[in-house]
Amino acid sequence: MVLALASFIDSLEQIDKEILLTVNGCHSLFWDGWMYLYSNKWVWIPFYVALFYVILRNCSWRTVLIVAVALALLIVLSDQASAKLIRSMVDRYRPSHDDELAPLVHTVMEWKGGHWSFPSAHAANAWALVTFLSLLLRRRWFMWMMVGWGVVMCYSRMYLGLHFLGDLLVGGAVGALVAVFVWIAFRYIGRQQAVANPRGLWVPATVLALTLITFATLSVLHVIPV
Repeated sequence: MVLALASFIDSLEQIDKEILLTVNGCHSLFWDGWMYLYSNKWVWIPFYVALFYVILRNCSWRTVLIVAVALALLIVLSDQASAKLIRSMVDRYRPSHDDELAPLVHTVMEWKGGHWSFPSAHAANAWALVTFLSLLLRRRWFMWMMVGWGVVMCYSRMYLGLHFLGDLLVGGAVGALVAVFVWIAFRYIGRQQAVANPRGLWVPATVLALTLITFATLSVLHVIPV
């Protein structure tokens, strides 16, 4: 039984490596710049501000304060659970630091990240936000927009050689699970409700579209020295 389980885990790791090399190997100068920008957490500040604007527009001040606390708790819990708790127990090297894969991995601007990879804190934080906001702001197209944003965020991490697919799947699951627990607390302890017909969702949608267009423009002009 133990040998069968070890063999199964080895097979999963091999598949993980093959998927990583396939995604990472399909690179170009344009996508190097685009993915590098997409994966940078600071460029998303305008998008986060636009999302918070929607909360301000649709909720009372009491609810806004509770949502702010919930979001802060959400990010802290998902980040600590993935980057501190689980990583300390697993100690899996990033593709860019793996002795076997590092010579084969294409990096952008020498971005290799820290040594440990499992699970992905980027994925955990992104999917915590996607899950919580999709539960709070009940509009189908908005949910799919957020899901698309989260999926591309995860893809960018593989493209850049910073995470395996398994890292991203587990990180995303951790973030979504944390978001569900925070949402339950938000609903039943804070006695808050979802926003059935949120107004102003066009603002984050517009900011997201303009951000992606900016990434494309900078990548075409090779402003990022990749």
